[in-house]
Amino acid sequence: MTGSKNFKRISDMEKLYDDVLQAQDSLYKAIEYYKGLQPGVKKLERYYSGRQWKDDFAADEIGEIPADIKRGVLSEDGLYDLLENDREIMNMLGRGL
Repeated sequence: MTGSKNFKRISDMEKLYDDVLQAQDSLYKAIEYYKGLQPGVKKLERYYSGRQWKDDFAADEIGEIPADIKRGVLSEDGLYDLLENDREIMNMLGRGL
């Protein structure tokens, strides 16, 4: 005789199954999107390591950039941290998480 307890277990497992499937799908899409951003990351690396970033940073320091221009890319640690995090994430992806 099959009791309602067995059905509850199946329903619980089905919920977990659905949650994992949804998370896997979301993660796969996020990874593919992130990989697609890598040319932009390379562009940011070139910008940060080149003369233009230093010039833009200096211009910001003396107030030449209007206050309404978003400039997180010019924060001293922000871009560096973003690039370091990217290396860490790409290493994780390369190792298969």
